[in-house]
Amino acid sequence: MPIIEIDNREFDVDGDGFLSNPELWNDEVAKLLAKSDGTGELSDKHWAVINYIREYWKVNNMAPMIRKICQNTNVRLAEIYALFPMGPAKGACKIAGLPKPDGCV
Repeated sequence: MPIIEIDNREFDVDGDGFLSNPELWNDEVAKLLAKSDGTGELSDKHWAVINYIREYWKVNNMAPMIRKICQNTNVRLAEIYALFPMGPAKGACKIAGLPKPDGCV
């Protein structure tokens, strides 16, 4: 299992850099992941998307489709791509500490 180090903290990740254990995620981990992937400082809109994705995942054991993210956070699709340059799956889900999504997020 690969390990990444960010600011002297180590995280077990899968081959794509997603946290191996989503339960270890917290706000500090999100900030570190955002810093390491170039997303930068997290704004209120970032947190709205991240928190929605996490809550949806806790209930459904899967990431929400992008349409649901937009509907439930009032963040437009273009904004999500601007907020998360790596996209909603690779960027937002990774920062939210979720496993790599199987389908279209």
